[in-house]
Amino acid sequence: MIDNRLMMLSMIARHGTVTAAAEALRYSPSTVSHQIKQLATELGVTLLEQRGRNIRLTPAAHSLLGHFDVMAAEWERALADIDAYVTTVTGSITLCAFSTAASILLPQTMRALTAEFPHLATQTIEAEPSECYDLLLSGEVDLGIVAVTTETPTGADDRFTQKFLADDPLDLMVPLDHHLANHASVTIADAKEETWILGRPGTTYHQLVVANCASAGFTPRIGHYANDWNTGTALVHDGFGVCVASRLSRSQDLHPVRRIPLSGEHAPTRHIAAVTRAGAESRPTIRFALELLSSETQKVMTQLGRDLG
Repeated sequence: MIDNRLMMLSMIARHGTVTAAAEALRYSPSTVSHQIKQLATELGVTLLEQRGRNIRLTPAAHSLLGHFDVMAAEWERALADIDAYVTTVTGSITLCAFSTAASILLPQTMRALTAEFPHLATQTIEAEPSECYDLLLSGEVDLGIVAVTTETPTGADDRFTQKFLADDPLDLMVPLDHHLANHASVTIADAKEETWILGRPGTTYHQLVVANCASAGFTPRIGHYANDWNTGTALVHDGFGVCVASRLSRSQDLHPVRRIPLSGEHAPTRHIAAVTRAGAESRPTIRFALELLSSETQKVMTQLGRDLG
């Protein structure tokens, strides 16, 4: 097995501090610090350097992590090879996803996994995209569904294998009696004079909408903050402003509003992907889940598009 202290060092590299790495791994900072110091002593090198209030990884630490990433991927490939000799699939598989995908895609994926592998235990964890990557790296999760952003690891990151699932457009949500409600589609600039309901500053939702509004030549006048699609749509329903919501969400089912497709080059879209640890994509259970997610996501998005048409 691979030394768990290398995972701790990898998490420090990812998050920048011992405290943040410990939180991601659900250890105490003192435990992580002690383990890294012990590893450095055993190897006879310095792994972390103090720079004022911050720490940084030494060249030796970066070199070590390069080998760790290779070892981790090879271990996953070894497990996939061993699976070829297993007659009955047992054990467990854990999937994680951000809230919308967790509610729409994960239940049917778990049902299909149980039908295909009746002796396999399944578990779901709802988590934000950045947390999904932490859960994958720590080994707590086997497959994650994420919204890809500029802050998530890129497809070129050797630690992960990413499979594109679908583009998830964000639609404009307006009250049923709104002056735009009878339009088949609008541009985001058509709502520039409206009061907007956005996610809180710092969230991916907030950044995505503000960036697209800026590209369209205006700054949205924000009246309310709501990270959850249902909360935002409820505020729209009661006339407090407009918002955009993921097409994958069904928030208008709870609070009747008019959902209008956004068109034009500044229409915000989320890119949805399935992510595994590098090498794990060849394991039978994960390969089955990836293939199912790919086909089912496309079906769902196609049907949602038809419903709007």
